[in-house]
Amino acid sequence: MWDDIGFVIASYLFGALPHLHLLGRLRGLRPEGDLHIYLWRKGGRLLGTMGILGDVAKGVLVVLTGRLLDLDISTIAIAGLAVVSGQMWPLFSKFDGGKGNTTGIGMIATLTPIPFLIAIIPMITGLLIRTIPRMLNSEQSLNEKLKLGGPPSLSFPLGMAIGFLVLPFASSWFGEPPVVTWCYLALFIVIIARRITSGLKADLEEGQNAKDILINRILYDRSKILDVKSP
Repeated sequence: MWDDIGFVIASYLFGALPHLHLLGRLRGLRPEGDLHIYLWRKGGRLLGTMGILGDVAKGVLVVLTGRLLDLDISTIAIAGLAVVSGQMWPLFSKFDGGKGNTTGIGMIATLTPIPFLIAIIPMITGLLIRTIPRMLNSEQSLNEKLKLGGPPSLSFPLGMAIGFLVLPFASSWFGEPPVVTWCYLALFIVIIARRITSGLKADLEEGQNAKDILINRILYDRSKILDVKSP
């Protein structure tokens, strides 16, 4: 029992490691805002890619380590949820971290590949709707097209939300253990909770309508959509 609890706690702490900040400091940068986008734009594509892959690897390594230790599937699933929570609410960064998407993708892809392939369909669809028009825009240079972030998108964050919502249903449909399905439902809830609460105080202080903030954050991971210029 204590081994299981220790593994879950260690998974949270592993997820909380501030590797994005450490990567930035290798280049003399102090990342802020969306750390992936910051590293990509200010540190270069290699550094940005390393940051993204590092977050994905957190989810992958926790699942693989749990299997190597021959832990019960329930412990591994809960540890997977813990590593994502650590990435979102890291102890080492005043509990203000990422949005959990990349670490969550690494975790579910390793734990349950088939449900992952179902859940990733809306994620990829949202990414393509967001990316293809930019790639076909002849007025932009290749460097401009490859800028991570770019104009705000509605389709990509919506696709991510739908993918994580679909995941527990796909898990149940393909006969995964109930504890895995429940952990995936909890994963969707904490990811949406992170969307809602990240920077919420500042939005409310600006006098924005609370209902609009809630809807926009749940669907599009931002409080405003008035300035969106791409799908």
